[in-house]
Amino acid sequence: MDHISVLNDLKNRKFKPVYFLMGEEPYYIDLISDYIEDNVLNDMEKEFNQTVMYGRDVDTATVINAAKRFPMMAPMQVVIVKEAQNLGNIDQLEHYLKQPQPSTLLVICYKYGKLDKRKKVYKMLGDVGVVYTSDKVRDYKMGEWINDYCRNVGLSISPKSSLMLAEFLGTDLSKVVNELDKLKLVMPKDSNEITPKLIEEYIGISKDYNAFELQEALATRNVLKANRIVNYFAANQKNYPMQMVMVPVFNFFSNLMIFHYLKDKSDGSVAKSLGINPYFVGQYKSAAKIYNAWKVMDVVSLLREYDAKSKGFGNVSSSQGDLLKELAYKIMH
Repeated sequence: MDHISVLNDLKNRKFKPVYFLMGEEPYYIDLISDYIEDNVLNDMEKEFNQTVMYGRDVDTATVINAAKRFPMMAPMQVVIVKEAQNLGNIDQLEHYLKQPQPSTLLVICYKYGKLDKRKKVYKMLGDVGVVYTSDKVRDYKMGEWINDYCRNVGLSISPKSSLMLAEFLGTDLSKVVNELDKLKLVMPKDSNEITPKLIEEYIGISKDYNAFELQEALATRNVLKANRIVNYFAANQKNYPMQMVMVPVFNFFSNLMIFHYLKDKSDGSVAKSLGINPYFVGQYKSAAKIYNAWKVMDVVSLLREYDAKSKGFGNVSSSQGDLLKELAYKIMH
């Protein structure tokens, strides 16, 4: 089940006796467990019937004993185990899962990892309850994730703005959501759009000096703009480490290589094949006229070479700023 289905069932009070929430991305695990903690019981019922424990402080036997209790002056009780990845002997849950207490809603938050699917306990969890896996969002999909989140909460955001946020904030979904919520609070009353200007003013990301703008300058072979951005990065290496700056550039030229060999270069087909917003298809078409397939292959090789140099391989003296300047020159010439 995806997180939306799980939350919809909870909102409709279609409960399962056990919720096992696991995976590398903690955001959705917290989203589901927080909803259960805040909404399943009312304030009066919570006082005697809601228990929150932490895996590092308890063992599985303690969890089972808590889950087997009967609710007091309420139709059900809620037991939430946070940081369950630290819970010892989790296989002992098998004893409880054979006959889970129908008046208990047991929530197990198993973060930063997954239960081995070959284990008997995993199959039993799926048979009697909900097993939800929260996977990490890949960096190249963060722009799309931000677009979807904004749409779901009634915000409008341009592709450039979502890529700026993805580049600066990375794949930490909780951090991204916090910043988006912050922008929502300071948005002008007559607008629901997150703009580059708003991002620059309230989050501190420059709308002119960022990796996305560098990628665009390189793609159009705008030497003046590219050099201006590279020099800015070189003067602010702490805030713009070379490895971070190169990610969108590498992704762009890797996609450009794929673009050259696509048989169908219609906008819809390109967007689908490259997994990009249709808004950016024109940029690939323009760049393909500037960089033929052989040159793109050279650029991808250069990016790999300079990524290694930035990490100290084959380089003993050049700073990251100097390496970035060299790289930008070689890409465009």
